[in-house]
Amino acid sequence: MKVVCAYLLAVLGGKESPSKADVKAILGSVGVEAADDNIDRLFSELEGKDLAELIKEGTAKLASVPSGGAGGAAPAAGAAAGGAAAAAPEPEPEEEEEEDMGFDLFD
Repeated sequence: MKVVCAYLLAVLGGKESPSKADVKAILGSVGVEAADDNIDRLFSELEGKDLAELIKEGTAKLASVPSGGAGGAAPAAGAAAGGAAAAAPEPEPEEEEEEDMGFDLFD
């Protein structure tokens, strides 16, 4: 996944067809060393294919995957009985304070 992300970052950075060296440089800039076989596999899979078309096809495939809840829930017993008993509102959860981790992500 890191190799794919580095490839996409290179494309977003303006390279129409990033090289293996470009991918390695991006990964190396953040201290990640990727196996050459992973990089080779990515490039062999992408060879001769249009990246925009691959993304479009993947998006269409993901659209058919169910992702979400089980649909509408059955009405509660009180509502099924004509709504005579009003449901008590749920209390709002308290917000947690952010904990100082000793570093700033954007420094």
